[in-house]
Amino acid sequence: MCRNGFMPKARAPLSLNAPPAVCAKCRMPPGERRNSRQDLACLPRQNTEAASIADGVPAMRSVLALLVFSLPPAPLLADTILARSDVTAVTIYAEGARVTREVRFDAAAGRHQLRIADLPEGVTPDLIRLQGADGTVPGAFSLRDTGFPAAAPPATPDLDALIAAAEAARAIAARSLGEIDARIAASEAQVGFLIGAEIEVSGQPPADLAALAARVGQEVQAARLAALDAGTARPQAQAALTEAEERLVALVAARDDLRGQQSGRAELTVAIEQAAAGAGQLTVTHFIEDAAWRPAYEADLTRGDAPAVVLARDVLVTQNSGEDWYGVQLTLSTARPLERAEPSQLWPELRRVEPPQPEIAYDSMAREMAAPVMAAAPMADVALPVIEGDVLAWRAPVAVDVASGIEDLRIPQDSLTFIPRLEARAVPRQDARAYVMATFDNSGEVLLPGPVVLSRDGGIVGMVDLDLTPAGAEVELPFGAIDGLRLTREMPRNNQGDAGLFSSATARSEVAVIRVENLTGESWPVHLLDQVPYSEQAELEISFTADPAPTETDPKGARGLLGWRFDLAPGAQKEIRLETQLRWPEGLELR
Repeated sequence: MCRNGFMPKARAPLSLNAPPAVCAKCRMPPGERRNSRQDLACLPRQNTEAASIADGVPAMRSVLALLVFSLPPAPLLADTILARSDVTAVTIYAEGARVTREVRFDAAAGRHQLRIADLPEGVTPDLIRLQGADGTVPGAFSLRDTGFPAAAPPATPDLDALIAAAEAARAIAARSLGEIDARIAASEAQVGFLIGAEIEVSGQPPADLAALAARVGQEVQAARLAALDAGTARPQAQAALTEAEERLVALVAARDDLRGQQSGRAELTVAIEQAAAGAGQLTVTHFIEDAAWRPAYEADLTRGDAPAVVLARDVLVTQNSGEDWYGVQLTLSTARPLERAEPSQLWPELRRVEPPQPEIAYDSMAREMAAPVMAAAPMADVALPVIEGDVLAWRAPVAVDVASGIEDLRIPQDSLTFIPRLEARAVPRQDARAYVMATFDNSGEVLLPGPVVLSRDGGIVGMVDLDLTPAGAEVELPFGAIDGLRLTREMPRNNQGDAGLFSSATARSEVAVIRVENLTGESWPVHLLDQVPYSEQAELEISFTADPAPTETDPKGARGLLGWRFDLAPGAQKEIRLETQLRWPEGLELR
């Protein structure tokens, strides 16, 4: 009897199935030392042995309840949660990008370690920011830029589920094909047995032999028909098995490829505290350097009774972060976070005087030795043209996909329409044809610098670079050559055969005859430009005469430039004679 008063079973004869002489409740020999849980398990009851054994189930539940309530509270148990992140928004700057990731997970209430192991390499740790949703409080975090350890491959639950389903489908297809092959083999074995069986025919009545032969024939026919039916279904079963195997191979390859892509990722570990059990959400914002954007334009000039310039604005996006961005909210900003943020600093400049240095025989050597060594001036930072005190931003109207490694992904932005002032710009000193120029006022927003593809009446004529243009500033764009506007600039020869150049020791004169001929079928407003030299020395006198006289001199502050504006009808010709004189004192040379 154990100390709780429970009687052990009587010892039975020795056999392999005989139970030991132990307490039926606590499974301990009588008088053996027990702990409190065993004492609890073998409390005496007024039941039979079978009832006592059945009553052990609620007793065990009591023990489990005691163990559960003796554990520490759940918030004191911090576990590790492996979660994936999805890129939802990206702000790209002229250099670099700010990436926003959303992390969703399920967790019990309390403290946890959240492992986010799919960040790209090269993330700047100082620029990581965390924000938890309601009920999720982020704490300390660390970044490991070494990818996944070998023992912890990236989790791919979606692909794992597809692979499991594909394996099950392959097993079903393989079993179906095996059953068909088994039926074919059974039919062939039955036919072989029936044909090869030796039957004793001596002493058998002819009627019985005929019946036996007919029955054997029927069995052979039925077996062969069954084999034919199974053989007809076999190609379809084989095709199903092949398809299932190919799908399984493709899914496994996709998982291996995904793990290979993620193996070079960085891992962010965040300590979080979850207020209540359930779904949690964490927003991670970080910065990458391998991203950039720049504007691009297409300008189309339409002439006619109502000329117009349609300026289509696009953006070119490049990123090499090592991960693809799918369906992200894309924002483009003119801010430059990678450039310095503070102004230059001035330092006190010390000057002093001292007695003159003694003369050295060789002046060149004296200058070289006497001159103090000057330190190289620091290179000034070349600033990108932006509007001071203003940062422009543009958000894509729809979600955008940007793959890693892509260069100059072109994203349409919008288009602006302007009413231009057209002219045929003629520079006969350099060109043989005039060019269409369109000038208009930028009445809208700032136009950022970028390349412009030029089209005139639907045909591409070239490409130029657009400078930064504030709102309200004037924009001038070229739109290709006019083959029918011919330009010539000739210098008449003198008696000695010199081409329009007359020179002496103290004077020089030049004569040029400029012609513009309109061979097109329409009238053109012509703006002709030429030039004469200018001087900043009183000793050098420069004068010119022109017939007809220019309508503008020094346009836009360009000294020495001359301009003529006139309309040129179809088939008409315009001639300008320009003579320039230079004079200087004796003893000087013209440079």
